Amino acid sequence: MSDVYQNYVAGKWIDSTSGKTFVNVNPADAGDLIGHFQDSSREDAEAAIVAARDAAAGWRALSAPGRGRLLAAAARIIERDMDRIAGGLTREEGKTLAEAKAETARAVQIFDYFAGEGRRLSGETTPSEFERTLLYTVREPLGVVGLITPWNFPVAIPAWKLAPALVSGNTVVLKPASAAPLTALNIVRALEEAGLPGGALNFVTGAGTVVGQELAANAAVAGVSFTGSDAVGAGIYACVSGRGGKAQCEMGGKNPIIVLEDADLAKAVDLSINGAMWSTGQKCTATSRAIVHEDVAGDYTARLLERVAAIKVGNGMDPETQVGPLIDEAQLNKVLAYIAAGRDEGAKLAAGGGRMTAAPLDRGFFVEPTVFVDVKSEMLIAREEIFGPVLAVIAVRGFEEAIQVANSVRFGLSASICTRDISRAMEFADRIQAGLVHVNSPTVGAEVQVPFGGMKASSTGTREQGRVAVDFYTQIKTVYLEY
Repeated sequence: MSDVYQNYVAGKWIDSTSGKTFVNVNPADAGDLIGHFQDSSREDAEAAIVAARDAAAGWRALSAPGRGRLLAAAARIIERDMDRIAGGLTREEGKTLAEAKAETARAVQIFDYFAGEGRRLSGETTPSEFERTLLYTVREPLGVVGLITPWNFPVAIPAWKLAPALVSGNTVVLKPASAAPLTALNIVRALEEAGLPGGALNFVTGAGTVVGQELAANAAVAGVSFTGSDAVGAGIYACVSGRGGKAQCEMGGKNPIIVLEDADLAKAVDLSINGAMWSTGQKCTATSRAIVHEDVAGDYTARLLERVAAIKVGNGMDPETQVGPLIDEAQLNKVLAYIAAGRDEGAKLAAGGGRMTAAPLDRGFFVEPTVFVDVKSEMLIAREEIFGPVLAVIAVRGFEEAIQVANSVRFGLSASICTRDISRAMEFADRIQAGLVHVNSPTVGAEVQVPFGGMKASSTGTREQGRVAVDFYTQIKTVYLEY
């Protein structure tokens, strides 16, 4: 039997009360069992919430700089164990080892950044209308917060939720995605080794409909931060806000890259491949639509297809691999269904489109990098998030139509434009309905020191990362002090 991994509650590693486990497998080779994880019950989630509540006063009493020092210590541990953590990430999620190492390094940056935030958690003083009155504000933690994280960035996203939540003085219950729990567990171990007191961080694996629902519904959980699909996020937001809690949901994207007639086409293709194909397209910021001026659409497409044909698909542990597998069979079937819908609606399949079945790829969940051309903006593949290496090329007559098509979907996470015209670049930045705007850079990628988040159905409005990340995890108290 493969390794059995436990929950972490009140500073102890324990089994679920359900007595059940679920299996985590390598998406590049479904016969490779990574381990068994606890299929936790609602009672397990409740116990973790109680542990977090009981630890809240002690954790809050530690100074913010002291909490920051623990995050910095965890960063050094993650840095020390980077090869092991990244190797496990590739094995359970499928992305290339180079991408996994970059993501793990990102987690180190996140913990280091928010370690410093422990010395920047400041309020402000404001002149009062009253004499001899000091008027000031302070930040206080919410209390117990629940973090529900996805499988596609199983170290970076837990890190960018955990770090601001903990440094702000909250205690946490973390529920990772069941498709990639080992990487999140490794982050918990790093924080445990760094000296985080028992109960400040609790880790519970299991179904979102059980553990996630308890975090959303339990009145002792003051806030819930979620990253995942818009359908699930909408339900969590309604549940948490409906009971008076604070909810933060980062959800899907249908991100465009606009290629104007004056663009550097070689660079435009590089950016398109980067955004659409790397990480197997399993990013909320992935490039899903290439909106290309009709004057250069033919040249752009020819260059794009040449590059796509040369992509090496395989196991992420192979240093030559550029695109790994999809996360599991359900995601594979979802992507294949969208490809079938694109063909049925009349889009032209120009590259890929099928499952890869030649050995040894037949043991995993591999799909060919796929490009559609002659796509219309009303087609399903131009409107819905696919979450796979699928790019829809849409030809437009000019800048105005490009903006209209880019803004025509319900999502608004990330968008890019390729142009040499600074005026159109600035107008794009003004008019695009997206939280992340790129000019001559890919739709993917975000730096830790600036806000991350989307508009429309991509987000409930608050932002993660950067200094504003602590806004969600804190509340403001205003003090009038007459002397």
